[in-house]
Amino acid sequence: MRNLQSTQLLFECSQPGRRAAVFPAADVPPQAIDEWIPCEHRAASPPPLPELTEPEVVRHFVNLSTLNMSVDTHFYPLGSCTMKYNPKRHERLAGLHGIVDLHPSQPEADVQGMLELLYTMQEMLAEIAGLPGVSLQPAAGAQGELTALLVAAAWFRSRGETRTKVLFPDSAHGTNPASAAVAGFDCVQLKSTPRGFVDLADLKTHLGSDTAVFMVTNPNTLGQFEPNMTEIAQMVHDVGGLVYIDGANMNAITGVARPGDFGGDMQHFNVHKTFTGPHGAGGPGAGPIAVRSFLTEFLPGPIVTRRERPTGGFTWHLTTPARSIGRVRSFFGNVGILVRGYCYLRTLGAAGLLAMSQNAVLNANYLLARLQDVLPVPQGDRCMHEFVASAKGLKERGVSAMDIAKRLLDFGFHAPTVYFPLVVAEAMMIEPTETESKETLDAFSDAIHAILAEDAAFLHDAPHAAPICRPDEVRAARYPILKWTAPPASPETAHAH
Repeated sequence: MRNLQSTQLLFECSQPGRRAAVFPAADVPPQAIDEWIPCEHRAASPPPLPELTEPEVVRHFVNLSTLNMSVDTHFYPLGSCTMKYNPKRHERLAGLHGIVDLHPSQPEADVQGMLELLYTMQEMLAEIAGLPGVSLQPAAGAQGELTALLVAAAWFRSRGETRTKVLFPDSAHGTNPASAAVAGFDCVQLKSTPRGFVDLADLKTHLGSDTAVFMVTNPNTLGQFEPNMTEIAQMVHDVGGLVYIDGANMNAITGVARPGDFGGDMQHFNVHKTFTGPHGAGGPGAGPIAVRSFLTEFLPGPIVTRRERPTGGFTWHLTTPARSIGRVRSFFGNVGILVRGYCYLRTLGAAGLLAMSQNAVLNANYLLARLQDVLPVPQGDRCMHEFVASAKGLKERGVSAMDIAKRLLDFGFHAPTVYFPLVVAEAMMIEPTETESKETLDAFSDAIHAILAEDAAFLHDAPHAAPICRPDEVRAARYPILKWTAPPASPETAHAH
């Protein structure tokens, strides 16, 4: 029997005549088919689907699945993206029949329990952010950014102001300028200081009556807490602008500092980064936003509100704010992800969230200390939840950040983020998160040290244990091959068929 290789496509494994199931013959009369489906809409022949037995199909996909890296199977120190472990308890709770069987079109009276849960989620996020207005609608962090900017634009319009510029540091996530551009603003990139902080002098030169929003991630993408944050916020407010806090790194400061307290007017939460909703694969995601009270009437609806009964107790309702920018997502948002975040918040409580942040910072600093002898960190010897090391010094002997990242796969570790942020040459952005043990961090550090003792030529060919070594990733992204084409049949193959 032919061996199914995990690097082959099902089409390549196909053998004529093999079947996983046998269907009964069609009992629809030919004249009925002609009447129901006009000839011009019918294919001349069946689609050339692969022909395989059920065991072959099952083995093919199971073999493929064993090649995947995930938080459940490997250490995943993907800086900025924050690949946190997803507690299985919260998966089970989010899958309860009373939650997954609800339909979003049911009357409010029939979904009071879910509305109470979402209302409580809003209140908890408002407390964590220090910003009272919350919308759960945005479906991801980037959409949360866009939504908050649209809220800001609506607020400025209501005041008769025309403000066109959104400012952001050169170390910002790429979604910041993208969201600003989609929202209709002009994007202005600011310089950073050598330590990676906002350059106050450069900020001052760009502030004016046309400034709408200053977008900043704090802690920033270099894993540093902005020391001048309150001064920056005051400078923006003095010209009538708003401060947007990219909440991507809230897992470093939750329970420690609140964006509303250090000058933020708006922020989004990445539920997967901070509250362990599943991450990746295109969704679903959730990116709730929190805003100051004067912006709440512009939030997208519906918002869950609470009313007191005359007889005692409360009822929960879906309400659209008076000057809402409208929906940005169907129904209430991605409720399944929000439920997971709610369970996480209720599981940990205030003390647990503080411990989460403290452990995330502790783990990152421990790993930084273990690695800085071979991978210097240009921005200092302390960090928040992540740090950006540089492999620039290794270029002299022909070793790049990509070489290290690829070789780590052979050691059973997912690679950290490489070549971001762009302000650090040969960047390796490492984030261990709070759930990893000392033993795991030590093993990762030992692997890095072992890799850097290896020959450069050997590293260029890594990974050595993977089915595929170094595909041309740029070409694959620009010119994806989305359709399998059968190779021309040889005379022997044609004769056999």
